[in-house]
Amino acid sequence: MDAMFELRRLRMLHEFALRGTLAAVAEALSYSPSTISQQLDQLEKDAAVPLFVADGRRLRLTEHGELLAAYAERALDEDERVRGELEALRPGAAPVRVALMQTAALALLPDALALLAAREPDLRLEAAAVPPEEGLFELSARRFDLVVAEQYPGHTRAHRDGLTRRILGRDPIRLAVPRGERARGLRDLADRPWVLEPEGTAARQWAVQQCRAAGFEPDVRYALPDLTAHVGLVAAGRAVAMLPDLVWAGARPPVRTITLPDAPTREVFVATRAASGTRRRVGAVVDALADALTARTSAVAGGGRGGASA
Repeated sequence: MDAMFELRRLRMLHEFALRGTLAAVAEALSYSPSTISQQLDQLEKDAAVPLFVADGRRLRLTEHGELLAAYAERALDEDERVRGELEALRPGAAPVRVALMQTAALALLPDALALLAAREPDLRLEAAAVPPEEGLFELSARRFDLVVAEQYPGHTRAHRDGLTRRILGRDPIRLAVPRGERARGLRDLADRPWVLEPEGTAARQWAVQQCRAAGFEPDVRYALPDLTAHVGLVAAGRAVAMLPDLVWAGARPPVRTITLPDAPTREVFVATRAASGTRRRVGAVVDALADALTARTSAVAGGGRGGASA
């Protein structure tokens, strides 16, 4: 079986099943589209059955192709498990690749790295700030080994086969208004300009629902993915927002924050592939992130942030 199906080609087939086009596979794996096409052609010859069929100007998997793609995923999982066992005998042999949402990169990554420097001094951690939606997809595609993401109240994220989750903690969400703003609650902000995350994100959907529940449609003038840009607009008096506590990264906010009704929180979690269970160092990174969040939220709670702060 190993002589028949090369693992590298199975990886390409797995990527095609996830991404749907040869161009997307080429970009993800840093190959040229012609190289991907040639390798998948060879895989089809090895299988001796048609794996692809034309569908307009694109290709899609045949029934045989879907069967082999499912096998490819199992083969890649088993390869990862074995590599994890080998890695335990060869410390520092492989990096742990982490995708974090922006607030986790700001507030948790420095503290987690400090913890890992003491606990796992020869561990190499590679990190990138990636939106949760993209990060969870790329985790399935094996671009990352773990992803720090969130879900808002009433907006749970879909579970993907082969991935496991661990809740790291909860992050309060509050109104953020300019320091001179006299508003005391959400209803007072019905006529203000808002800055929210782009459409399609869980944060945007949740925030809009809060405004509608308060009896108004928010005037969203700015749709920005960078939460530090939200802070800048609010601090400059140009907008109001709903922001999680982690965005402050332990610093004093340059804006006034107001606790929302029922004190909502978002759930911060880390997702890994089930096949990573043999990789002790992936677990070590998860533990460090959990400890960093616990320390951060404890510090905020100890600071006594209440209903409205000046």
